[in-house]
Amino acid sequence: MAEPTLDVITIGRSSVDLYGQQVGGRLEDMGNFVKAVGGSPTNMAIGAARLGLKPGLITRVGDEHMGRFLREQLEREGVDTNGVHTDPDRLTALVILGIRDDKSFPLIFYRTDCADGALDESDIDENYIASAKAIVVTGTHFSRPNTDAAQRKAMRLARKHGRKVAFDIDYRPNLWGLAGHGAGEERYIGSDQVTRHLMEILPSCDLVVGTEEELHIAGGSTDTLEAIRTIRQVSAATIVCKRGPMGCVVFPGAIPDDIEDGIKGPGYPVEVFNVLGAGDGFMGGFLRGWLTDQPLETTCAWANACGAFAVSRLMCSSEYPTWPELQHFLQHGSPYRALRKDEALNQVHWSTTRRPQAGTLKAFAIDHRSQLEEIADRAGAPRQRIEQFKALAVKAAASVARGAAGYGMLLDGTYGREALFRAVDHDFWVARPLEQPGSRPLRLEIEGHTSLGAALAEWPVTHTAKVLCFYHPDDADDLKRDQERELRRVFDACRSVGRELLVEIIASRHGPVSDDTTASIIRRLYALGIKPDWWKLEAQPTAAAWWAIAAAIENNDQLCRGVLLLGLDAPEDELARAFALAAQCPAVKGFAIGRTIFAEPARAWLAGRLDDEGAVSAMAGNFRRLVAAWDDATGAQGSAA
Repeated sequence: MAEPTLDVITIGRSSVDLYGQQVGGRLEDMGNFVKAVGGSPTNMAIGAARLGLKPGLITRVGDEHMGRFLREQLEREGVDTNGVHTDPDRLTALVILGIRDDKSFPLIFYRTDCADGALDESDIDENYIASAKAIVVTGTHFSRPNTDAAQRKAMRLARKHGRKVAFDIDYRPNLWGLAGHGAGEERYIGSDQVTRHLMEILPSCDLVVGTEEELHIAGGSTDTLEAIRTIRQVSAATIVCKRGPMGCVVFPGAIPDDIEDGIKGPGYPVEVFNVLGAGDGFMGGFLRGWLTDQPLETTCAWANACGAFAVSRLMCSSEYPTWPELQHFLQHGSPYRALRKDEALNQVHWSTTRRPQAGTLKAFAIDHRSQLEEIADRAGAPRQRIEQFKALAVKAAASVARGAAGYGMLLDGTYGREALFRAVDHDFWVARPLEQPGSRPLRLEIEGHTSLGAALAEWPVTHTAKVLCFYHPDDADDLKRDQERELRRVFDACRSVGRELLVEIIASRHGPVSDDTTASIIRRLYALGIKPDWWKLEAQPTAAAWWAIAAAIENNDQLCRGVLLLGLDAPEDELARAFALAAQCPAVKGFAIGRTIFAEPARAWLAGRLDDEGAVSAMAGNFRRLVAAWDDATGAQGSAA
């Protein structure tokens, strides 16, 4: 028998979940929603992937934007999508959820003729089932004939190939037709018909997982211990009883006289924010232990901790812990019962769930405003033409990148609106400025908004916020406090709305620079809790200065994406020398350079001495030579083709 290439395949529901962001009110009154991946088996697959397993998923999504969102997010999370089939005739399932209080979580399932509900036996491929150590079937998908047949087929094939079968009871009464559309949060309605149906499933399972209410429906009794004993009469599976803040109890063999005599792991009492999806997070943790043959006590601890993370945060799979985050929590705990308020955990979570990024980044920076205004004014050209020039810059960058990964642009919303739209066409990494040009102390320019958070919320989620601060360690204390306060405000806003942050520091304009100048600034900002995803720094005088910067980053944020080298309008030969020095430092991941690329073409184009094609060609040539110089410095090959 071939060795499995996947750890687990989950089967069943997949949906787009829209979470109401106003907490404490009626769902009827909620006005802002945030989108996330949902559906019990889909959540489990993501939870397992975040903990280091290799999961796959069998489901259906629609041939539309929400279906593509689900597929793309699963791929980003590391979930194998060979079993995710696109249904050309149906829409992706939708769920709308809210938080009324710590006990009431209204939700509405939009599942009429949805894609995942049409799953049938044709979606179950024998080779795919055989490729995993285990499969997970879920209770809701036994509620319809077609999905029931699909899961039963998967179970037969798993048994045929010696694979394990896990059953998450996942009981939603209204999805079994026992309650109306408005009763989505109802957790238990007794039904002899449902119990008889589930009893047919239990004998073929190696693992059965459910809350007390779910075990009640599976075992046909509202006495939890009696229900567990009934399940044991028909199944030799390991039975897991989830008990909320009390953790879980596991029964691998004979059922004891007292439920407390089962195998347990530590519980993690936390402030309940949202229980929806907590069981799926728990299951991700349990699968991580069960499929790697950990002791049940350890497996329970991991599962309980994952459930604690889930109930302490707003959404489902997007809030589940990663393996580094889980280990940090198990080793250090948290001073907060509301884990969402723990900055240390949140930083690990953020840094380990960001979208993947190429290891090297070569960026054309043309977020300049005042410099281009000056060039336009001197040329006698209307400033409105700057917007057209920036769109030409995108064409120039695209002609160099030619679709390769690791290219980006810095663009603003003042003159770069059209350029920002066009940059999406080329899948560029994009950063956008927040600072008022040349401001010292730092002041923000947030494009017509009075609220920084509101401005960032309008940006695409893939856009990185960039803030330039002219900061020197010898600055007056009140100036430093002012600038640090603004930087912290930007950092907090970026984290709250989920945007990456690039902090650009220029020290040389306002004092002498030594080998420790920039490193000392970085250490100071880290001490204030400011942990940007990227640093953008000027060329350093020595290799020792770069290594001091690398040490400052390594000692404070090992998950930082790295440093981009800025240009300050330096000549190309000077930048080539700066590249050669910076490339010796592993913290430096690339460059973001502007005026060296665009200044001369801008002067000629705005003055009417250069046409559009000539401007694109000139900027592309300048950018291409810098890419080649970086590749020469780092030993890379072929990027500047």
